[in-house]
Amino acid sequence: MIGVLVNTAAILLGGVIGLIVNKGLPKRLTSAVMIGVGLCTIYIGLDGALQGENTLVLVLSIVLGVAAGTALRIDDRLNSLGRKLDERFSRSSGDLTKFGGRAPISQGFVTGSILFCVGPMAILGSITAGLGGDNSTLFIKSVIDLISAAMFAVSLGVGVLFSAASVFVYQGLLVLLAQLLRPLLDNPALFAEMICAGSMVIIALGLNLIGVSKIKVADFLPAIVFAPAIAALMEVMGFLQMG
Repeated sequence: MIGVLVNTAAILLGGVIGLIVNKGLPKRLTSAVMIGVGLCTIYIGLDGALQGENTLVLVLSIVLGVAAGTALRIDDRLNSLGRKLDERFSRSSGDLTKFGGRAPISQGFVTGSILFCVGPMAILGSITAGLGGDNSTLFIKSVIDLISAAMFAVSLGVGVLFSAASVFVYQGLLVLLAQLLRPLLDNPALFAEMICAGSMVIIALGLNLIGVSKIKVADFLPAIVFAPAIAALMEVMGFLQMG
């Protein structure tokens, strides 16, 4: 779990740095940073989406995933949790702006949670750490997340710090369940389809950040689970030749 702890600490440190930098910056500048971060997020998503090899798997996983996510109201529940944090933090700290909190805590919490948890390094790094104690991927991810958290905190405020809790719980569970998830590493094609679906979620997140859409991104998260399952089923049935 050392890799997970380092990753969590890196996000907290990056978030604090971003809040310090953000103090006193004009809103015009933080808005520009938001667009820049959004564009980088879209690029990250596009890079991962290209790993997929079967469009049919992507289409089915996205359709089934958003149907399940909408039925479960994942996005609404995450935002509700973020609003509760917002209300509690506001009561206890008074003026959020002194913490760089121009944006609602819910926005930084949900955005950070999705970006830091959905990427391939989060999944691959956690599984390899759980299987053989190799934390190298999570250490590399920690450096990237530290920088990303600082950038996000500048534009999204203190809510980014709370996303560290999501990373700790999510990646910690992946480490503990590594043996069950081992087939993903044994079949790179399944892993690629999962990353492709997850990257589409990241693209949607980036579109929201630059202000061109208001997609309920979290509702698409089940697609990450559906993608390898659909790919494996099609491989068994002979519809697709994987790997």
